[in-house]
Amino acid sequence: MKSLFISPFRFYLTFFAVFFAFCSLGGRLVYLQVIKGEDYTQLANQARKNFIEIKARRGDIVDSKGNLLATTRSVVEVGMDPHSVDEKDWDKFDELAVLLGVPPLEIQTAAKNLIRRSGSDEQGFKKVRWVKLKDEVEQDVYREIRKLEIKGVYGNLKHSRLYPNKKLASHLLGFVNKEGVAAMGTESHADYYLKGQDGWRVSEKDGERREMPQHRSFEVKARNGLNVELSLDRMIQDMVESELHSIVEEYQPISATIIVSDPKTGYVLAIGNAPDFDPNKFNIADHSQQRNRALADVYEPGSTFKIVAVCGAMNEGLVGPDDLIDCSIATMQRGSRRMRLPSDHLPLGKISVSKVVQKSSNRGAAQLGIMLGSQRLYDYCRSFGFGQKTHFGIGGESRGVLHHPKRWDGLTITRLPMGHAVSSTAMQVHSSMGAVANGGILMKPQFMHRIFDDQGKTVVSFNPKPVRRVVSSSVTESVTKMLVSVVSAEGTAKQARIEGFDVAGKTGTTKKLIEGQYSNRHHVASFVGYFPAEDPKVVITVVVDEPKMKPGLSGYGGVVAAPSFKRVAKGIIAYLGMKPKPRDGITLARGTGPNRSAL
Repeated sequence: MKSLFISPFRFYLTFFAVFFAFCSLGGRLVYLQVIKGEDYTQLANQARKNFIEIKARRGDIVDSKGNLLATTRSVVEVGMDPHSVDEKDWDKFDELAVLLGVPPLEIQTAAKNLIRRSGSDEQGFKKVRWVKLKDEVEQDVYREIRKLEIKGVYGNLKHSRLYPNKKLASHLLGFVNKEGVAAMGTESHADYYLKGQDGWRVSEKDGERREMPQHRSFEVKARNGLNVELSLDRMIQDMVESELHSIVEEYQPISATIIVSDPKTGYVLAIGNAPDFDPNKFNIADHSQQRNRALADVYEPGSTFKIVAVCGAMNEGLVGPDDLIDCSIATMQRGSRRMRLPSDHLPLGKISVSKVVQKSSNRGAAQLGIMLGSQRLYDYCRSFGFGQKTHFGIGGESRGVLHHPKRWDGLTITRLPMGHAVSSTAMQVHSSMGAVANGGILMKPQFMHRIFDDQGKTVVSFNPKPVRRVVSSSVTESVTKMLVSVVSAEGTAKQARIEGFDVAGKTGTTKKLIEGQYSNRHHVASFVGYFPAEDPKVVITVVVDEPKMKPGLSGYGGVVAAPSFKRVAKGIIAYLGMKPKPRDGITLARGTGPNRSAL
């Protein structure tokens, strides 16, 4: 019979082993529950808590008549948690596919997508908890999806930007990208007002990561964005873009631009470029389509620039409308130097200053520049807004090129008055002509009227902003008569004439610099004008870059751009109900708008 006696050594060894085991377990429990208890409790609570961002609705953009140009719609991003999907719900995938408008195979593949490679754990794999099925689903469709009661399929409410008029005013509106960032145009310029302020809430989530609304503990409501009213008129904008389409069809130019504004206020009524793009599909548009060429592209303005030298010389009292200038001479003495003058298309002889404008004489304009002298000519160029940004406000604007007289060569003073040796944007040319139409006051071009809330209450107003007086009103009255003669049977812009209205305007035709040489085949054709001449309501600028002309036709501003001006102008006249005047001559009795006494 074996003894049941246990040796003291084995007894104590067993006792201490058990004792230390209990001590270790007890110590671990104390560590977990006492020392680290609060930390682990916090982690558990955090795992249970659900922090949800509440996106603010972006404000609308409307035209001056309240027509919607950009808005925000609420949609649902629908996805799946593959680990939560029950096999019995697979039979519902066909119905889900129909509602989402996706192939059933995509949903089946998503349900099988349980893990993905990741460096976040030792195995190098991580569970997939979200597979997007459809980026944007209408809320009524999502309600039908919820009725299917497919476990693991759920959606997140989000806002999607919509431009209901597609390409209309795309360069002025800009767009909001997929990340919700305002990328250009009004969207970017007015983003502070439009974006609103996001909110958030704290609740709890169940085992399937779904929110339990009954356990919401804190909520900060989102504050929706404000709305922006532009000076743009959708009807006039549509006229402009229709005309741009016609220009592209007829001439296949590199680009074309049309700007329409109110000269008394500086408010832009329409601005369009070709090529353009659809902001709803901004991702498929390249940079050339998205560039606002009215502000970004520069060109030598040509004869439209002659108003600067004419206005400057008359404002300085150097010449009057009837003073004669000898355009037959090829050179002119200036101090100790004899200056070579540019040539004209036709021999003109001695003609009045008015005829210099009407016939668009290069030699006449050059002589006016010499009379002014380098510094005064430069100062008037700057005063009219050339060589500096207009601060239109939507970005991407060029200041153009206007060199200081210290950098002029011997020919600059004779070439600058005819619109060479200077580069400008279409908006700069447009604003300078607006100053003539506005009695000599340069206005800041603007495109926003006001910021308003959902109740229509105005929060911020953007009033007309006079920049400076450029020349006297008496000078602009005389120059207006000259510009009306340009749009006559004897002038260079006869194709811009409108029956019953006195139109004042100036053509421009510029040879482009190609590899350092002026090309006879590459032109920029332009026309800028305003009407009614006696009390201007509208200024229109048309610029066409490299029109492709049919054999026998020249790409002059009077041939290419002036007819487009006329068609847009006639559309505006009909739309605004403007009445023709009796044909008894021009009576330049200008109104005294609110900006007349501003400077």
